[in-house]
Order: sequence, then structure tokens, then C-alpha cells
Amino acid sequence: MDQAMLNVTTNHFSMSPLEGTWLWFYSLHSNPALVTAVVCFALHELIWFGGWLFSALLDYVPSVQKYKLQSEKVLTSEQWWKCTWGCLLSHFFIQLPMMLGFHPAAEFVGVKILEVPFPPWWKVILQITACAIFEDTYYYWFHRALHWGPLYAHIHKQHHEFSAPRFGSTAEYAHPLETLILGMGTIGGPLLIAVTTQDIHMFTVMCWMIFRMLQSLESHCGYELPYGFKTVIPFWSGADHHDYHHQAFTNCYATSFRWWDSLMGTDMRYHAFRQRQHKEKASKQK
Repeated sequence: MDQAMLNVTTNHFSMSPLEGTWLWFYSLHSNPALVTAVVCFALHELIWFGGWLFSALLDYVPSVQKYKLQSEKVLTSEQWWKCTWGCLLSHFFIQLPMMLGFHPAAEFVGVKILEVPFPPWWKVILQITACAIFEDTYYYWFHRALHWGPLYAHIHKQHHEFSAPRFGSTAEYAHPLETLILGMGTIGGPLLIAVTTQDIHMFTVMCWMIFRMLQSLESHCGYELPYGFKTVIPFWSGADHHDYHHQAFTNCYATSFRWWDSLMGTDMRYHAFRQRQHKEKASKQK
């Protein structure tokens, strides 16, 4: 990063430690695109491996077994490692190049990168919400399209090798083309905000990326835990919503929210199935 730029951006206010760390990272290398990619990739791997470990440990916590979905199905160690290695290959050969290409695209459309102070938290949350709504809409329609015969057979079928997601890392076990296609929904929201408002910061983009990863890990963890996002976010889909999609190979195409499935009638089998489950559970308790 140009030292003159650093001086201009920091002379008129007292930086927070987070802002200081941000500028320090970008001062480490003359190529800011490389810095963005390295930071994004490091965050991605930290969260992914954290989710991998968290999911692996859940099966050994007796108090949460009552929240387990599709408890009758067990993943083999072979499946675990197949998913893990498949995801790591995707990380290095698909997602890392996408991260390297994102910075030039972000600069081109006006994403703020070196500017400090960071936007206020209310704006960060508002823009993350907008990104989530955009991504959910994009994902619903493109995911539904991937269930069309030829696209499913040649692309999406790989992700559905796991009919019972038992650990969050299965979220990223997918064909390279699927990773590219659905990944555009994640980066599309920030780019659209930049084009239309010229007012989004790379810091917000990274916060959105973290949130999106946590959502994806939650929906594939195999447990409908009582302290998930559903407890604080209206219309949230939750793990049981997407878990049914893997179980039935149909219905529940959205990622974060339930409204598209509700509007398009692609959740009727899901609701009927859950009602049967509740009735069976109630009859056993009598």
C-alpha cells in the first residue's frame, strides 16, 4: 500500500485497533489483491476447520443428541475423509483463485478498501442483510435449476452424495462448476451494492463472507440446535430445512430464509413430513 495513502487516511481521526490492523495488513505487500485473497482465505480456512471440528465433536456430546436430525444414519470414516479432501481441493484450486479475482472486480465497481474509519455497525448489518436477501434469491433459483435432470446428473449430484449432512463441512463438498455458479450469489450482493450506491467497504464484505460461511455450516451440521440463527433472525431456514432437502432430494431449495420456498410451494412436502414426525413423536409419548 502506498505510504502517502496511509498517511492521508489516518491523519484526521483516532483509529481503532481493528482499523489499524487492517491498514497494517495492506501495508505488508505492494499488491493489495494478494493481501485481500490471503486474508479472505485465512478467514475461510479458520472458520471451515472450526466448523469441521465443532461438527465432529457434536456426536460425542450426549446433551445435544436429542437435536440430531436423521439420527439413524451414520457417516463412515471413508465418507468423512472423502468430503474433507474434496473440500480442500476446492479451497485451493477453485475458491482461492476466485478470491484472487474478487479484489480487481471489487476495485472496478467501487468497493472501498483502504478507507478508514470503517462504516458504522448499523450500516454493516444493514448491508449484510441486503447481501443475504440477494444471495438467498439467487441461490433459490440457481439451486432449483441444478435439480433439472442433466444439470443434476453432471453437476449437483456430487453434493447430494450426503443424504444426511452430519458435519458442516459437507456444505462445500460440490462440483467445481457448482462452486463457481452458486459462489456468484455470495459475491454478487456486495458488487451490486457497490455499483448502485458506491458505498460498501471490503471490511463489510469480509463480515458478510464470515456470516455466509456460518450459515452454510449451520445448515449442514446435522443438528437443529436451540441456539442457532433461527432464534434471532425472522424467517430463518435453519438446519432442519436444508437437512430435509438432502434427505428427500427435493423441496427446500433456499439457503437462509424460508419465503421463496413458501411462495413457490416448494416446502409442502417438508411441512407434511415434519407434521408426521410430530404426530409420531406425540403418539410414542402417550
